[in-house]
Amino acid sequence: MDININNIDIHYKRSGEGRPLILLHGNGEDHHIFDALGDKLSQHYTVYAVDSRNHGKSAKHPDVGYDAMTLDVYAFITALKLTKVSILGFSDGAIIALQLAMAHPDLLDKIVLLGINLSPSDFKPHVYQEIKDAYAVNQDPLYKLMLEQPQIKLADVASVTTPALLFAGQDDCFKQSVYDDLMSVLPNAQFKLMEGHNHTDYIVNTDIIYPDVIKFLN
Repeated sequence: MDININNIDIHYKRSGEGRPLILLHGNGEDHHIFDALGDKLSQHYTVYAVDSRNHGKSAKHPDVGYDAMTLDVYAFITALKLTKVSILGFSDGAIIALQLAMAHPDLLDKIVLLGINLSPSDFKPHVYQEIKDAYAVNQDPLYKLMLEQPQIKLADVASVTTPALLFAGQDDCFKQSVYDDLMSVLPNAQFKLMEGHNHTDYIVNTDIIYPDVIKFLN
C-alpha cells in the first residue's frame, strides 16, 4: 500500500486485526526486516510495517533527517486516524519512535526501542570511524545522517512517560552507556540485553524477541 503524506509517497504493509502497531526499520533497510516478527504480531494487532522515506518502495526526498521521518510517521498516524498507537522501532526507527513520544506523548500507547542511540557519539569509536571512512568513499546521505544525527538531549528524554521496552545486543555498535543513561531518566522503562547478539541479528528476519515484545505490549 502507498499513502501520500507531507507531499511524499510512503509505502507500507498492513496485516492483522486489533490495536495499531507500527514497525519502523533501520538505516538502509525496509519493512521486510520485520517479516517474521510482524507475522506473529499480526495475530494480535493491526500491524503497519512502514518503509521510511528514501528506503524500500517509499519515495526519495532530499531531506533524509530524523525530524522529517518523525513528521512522516506523525502524518501517517493522523491520516489513518489511528489512536493509542504502539511503535516498535529498530535503530533509526527507534529514534523516530522516541522523538514521537517526546513530541506527542498522548498519541502513543507503548514504544519498543531496539538498538537506539541519542547522538553519533554513542557509536563505539571504531564503528564511527568505519562509517566515516565508508562515507568518504560512497557519499551516501544515509551514512552522513549517522555521522551527524540524532542530537537528542537526555534531559528532554526525561519528559517521556510512555511505557518503553529497550533492547540492545551484547555486542552492539553503540556504547552500553547510552542504555544506562536512558534507563536512568525514563520513568516507565524496561531493558533487555540480548546476550551473544550484535546490533542486528536478534531483529532482522527473526522473531526471537516476540515473547518479550508481546508480553510488554499486552
